[in-house]
Amino acid sequence: MMPRADDLGVRDKIAHESFRRALLTTQDASALLAPVRAGLEQVEEKMKSVDADVFAPLANAFLELIGQGGKRLRPALALLAAGLQDANPEHSNSRLKVDGLQTASDEVRNGRTLIALAAAVEMLHTATLVHDDVIDGALLRRDAPTLNASWSAGATVLAGDYMFARSAQFAAETDNVRVITIFSDTLRVIVDGEMRQLSDRNDFRQDRQAYYQRIYAKTASLYSAATEAAAVLVGLSPERVQALKSFGYQFGMAFQIVDDILDFVGTDATLGKPVGSDLRQGTLTLPFLYYLRELPQPQSVVSRLLQARERADAGDPGILSATVQEIVQAVRASGAIEAAHQEALGFLDHAVHDLAPFNDNLCQRSLLGLCAFVVQRSS
Repeated sequence: MMPRADDLGVRDKIAHESFRRALLTTQDASALLAPVRAGLEQVEEKMKSVDADVFAPLANAFLELIGQGGKRLRPALALLAAGLQDANPEHSNSRLKVDGLQTASDEVRNGRTLIALAAAVEMLHTATLVHDDVIDGALLRRDAPTLNASWSAGATVLAGDYMFARSAQFAAETDNVRVITIFSDTLRVIVDGEMRQLSDRNDFRQDRQAYYQRIYAKTASLYSAATEAAAVLVGLSPERVQALKSFGYQFGMAFQIVDDILDFVGTDATLGKPVGSDLRQGTLTLPFLYYLRELPQPQSVVSRLLQARERADAGDPGILSATVQEIVQAVRASGAIEAAHQEALGFLDHAVHDLAPFNDNLCQRSLLGLCAFVVQRSS
């Protein structure tokens, strides 16, 4: 059962006060993930499991890609969501330990299905990155050579397909039809979003709604799937499943907006790729869209980009790089970065509100801290 309206109002105020305090101090992602560290280690181990009969070069590339890793925020959010206390007292005597955290469902006995879910989410994310690198022609990711840099496009696509298959296999291990449905729906949304992104490239007439739809498909859908499916696995009420689904969506939208801000204000070293890469590829993001809104004659900037793109396609890539760098500097100097930053904070305010119905515990505090971390990060 949900808290009473007056209780929820107090909880919401407390959650937002905690979030605001967290924004004022530097958040350590490693410390925030400490409550689920053991679970993340199990996820890592599961992801690195490869059948002995797998084609050796594929197996080696697979292990190298998994080993490059990252902060593993998607599986971490799944584990943290599962660790939120259920205020329903009827569950208090049937709780089981998962990674040292209390959960509310016999379906996650020994944590196996929850670990499978978390591994499925991260494996799906990794598979999409492999395919993205083929689509973008990317040779580096996080300063490391991509598989696309040494393999043919066809072989790289097949490697990504293998990862998609592994992620589906992990999802099936949850033995939960609803979770498998969430997973398959998310894969459909991601692929649809990739197709839209390709179609929208260099379309400078697109509006912000097209951008939101694209970053939901690209990023927020997977965060939302992670938190919703975890809530389903641990047997939370429909209202709380919906709250955690919304939390993942809001968190993911903010995460991608900050990613897009960093593409303008970061450095090649912190990003692991050239600054302005999205603009160079013709992918329009929120800071650039805000920048265009500030200009009395935005069409002049659009025309410069289109002409530079045509010259690059004709064999003169230098002009495109120079044009992009000029625009990057102009966006940095405008009010577009702050406008996009405030929009990310708006999504995170909604995410914090979604956490208000849950009892205060280590997992809720970590999730609140991660909301602050999202807008503090530099890479």
